[in-house]
Amino acid sequence: MSTPLVRHETLQGWGRTSPSESTVYEPDSEFQVPAILEAWESDGGAQRRGSIARGLGRSYGDAAQNAGGAVVSSAALSRILELDRAAATVRVEPGVSIEALLKFLVPRGFFPTVIPGTGIVSVGGGIGADIHGKFRHGSFCDFVDSATLVTPALGPMRISAETNADVFWATAGGMGLTGVVTEATLRLHRIATSQMRVDTTRCRDIDDCMTAMMDDSRGERYSVAWIDCLANGANLGRSILETAVHATVGDLPAERARDPLAYGAGLSVSAPPWMPNGLLNSWTVKAFNELWFRKSPKRPHRTTVSIPTFFHPLDMVKGWPSIYGRHGFVQYQFVVPYGHEHVVRIILERLSAAKCASFLAVLKRFETSNAGLLSFPMPGWTLALDVPAMHPGLNKILDAFDDLVLEADGRVYLAKDARVAPQRFAAMYPHLERWREVRARLDPNCALQSDLSRRLGL
Repeated sequence: MSTPLVRHETLQGWGRTSPSESTVYEPDSEFQVPAILEAWESDGGAQRRGSIARGLGRSYGDAAQNAGGAVVSSAALSRILELDRAAATVRVEPGVSIEALLKFLVPRGFFPTVIPGTGIVSVGGGIGADIHGKFRHGSFCDFVDSATLVTPALGPMRISAETNADVFWATAGGMGLTGVVTEATLRLHRIATSQMRVDTTRCRDIDDCMTAMMDDSRGERYSVAWIDCLANGANLGRSILETAVHATVGDLPAERARDPLAYGAGLSVSAPPWMPNGLLNSWTVKAFNELWFRKSPKRPHRTTVSIPTFFHPLDMVKGWPSIYGRHGFVQYQFVVPYGHEHVVRIILERLSAAKCASFLAVLKRFETSNAGLLSFPMPGWTLALDVPAMHPGLNKILDAFDDLVLEADGRVYLAKDARVAPQRFAAMYPHLERWREVRARLDPNCALQSDLSRRLGL
C-alpha cells in the first residue's frame, strides 16, 4: 500500500484571521486514514495534538486547522464513484467539490438537493459543517443517505440516519470531531434545465423584506436577500430579494432550449492579491451599496440565469477575501427563531450606527431543523455579515450580538465562527452534552482535535 504525501504547512480559514502550522497528510486511499489517526493519538497518557480532516479550507475560522498537530487533507480523495440514475443518488469521495459535482450532475439532469453559497466546498466539509443553502428548508445532511466514517476507537463505520442515528447526527455538523468521512452517498433532485428562473424585487426596509420572504404564494424553492447594512432610519435594512426555482424548458429562449442541460461555470475575474488597509470602509461600502441597490430593477423582474450565477456569484471573483486587506475579515452568522425578528433589526441598527462596513450581508430563512446535535439551522431567520477584522471595537460589538442571539434562543454558525466564547457556545447548543457522549464512544482519547475544538473546550 502506498503512503500518503506529508508536508508542513501554515493553514488558515477563509477569513484569514488565525493561521497555524500543522503537519498535513494527503492520503490517496481511505485505507491510509486509520494509521494517520493512530499515529497522532494520545501516547501513554501524555496529550498529543491529534488530527483533524480538512477539505477545501472554506471554513471561515479555525475549524480545519490544528496547530502543532496533524491535518488530513481530502485533496486526493476526490473521485465521483457511482451515479444511480434510478435511485437519484450519487456516491463520492469526501474531497469532491460542489463545483465538480455540479459539472458532473447537471448535464445528466440531476442537482445536489442542498448546496451552499460557494461551489468551492468539499462533500466531506459539507457533512462536517452540515452546510445549508438558499433554501427555506433543509440542510446538507438531510440528504446524505449514508457515509463511511473512520473513527479512532471503532475504526471504519457505515453510518446513516436509519442504522446508527446517534453517530450520524453527531457527525452532521460535528466539525470533523467524530471521525474522518471517506465516502458518502447523496440523494439528488431531478432537474430539466441548467438554468434558474429568478424573480428580483427591491425591498424598502427590513420589515418589507421579511414580509416578502414569508410570502409562499409564488412557490419558490430558493430565497435570499442582500441587505444594505449601512442604510438607516426609514431605509434600515433596505434589500434586494431574489427568489428562484429551477427553470423548465418552457422558461428558456428557443436557442437555449435546444440543449437545456448544457452547463457553463460562468466567467470569472480576479480580485487583487492585496488591498490597501482601510480602503474598505464605511464610505466605500456605502457607495457600493448605493450603486448595487440603484442598479436593481425598481419593479419586480423575472429572468433566467445559470446555476452558478444564482448560487455562487462570489466564486466568479477569485480571491475575493483580499478586498478586506491583509488583516482579513470575520463572518458573523446567526440564526434566531421566528418571533424574534427584532434581533435582526437591532443588529442592523447597531451595525449602521457603528459604521461597520459589512461588504456582504445576506438574509435567508429556514423552515425546518434536523436531529443534528451541533447542526446550525432551525426554523427562523439567519443573517450572515462579513466585517473587516480590524474594525475598532469589533470584539465588543460581536459579543453584544452573541448576547442578543442567546436571549432569543438562537445560535451562531461554527463553520463561520472564529471568536465565540466557550460559555456562550455551550448555551447556544443545548444538545452539546449528548454530542460529547457520542464522541467519547468514538474517540475516548481525543485523537481528533482542531484549533476550534480547543478554543471551545470540546
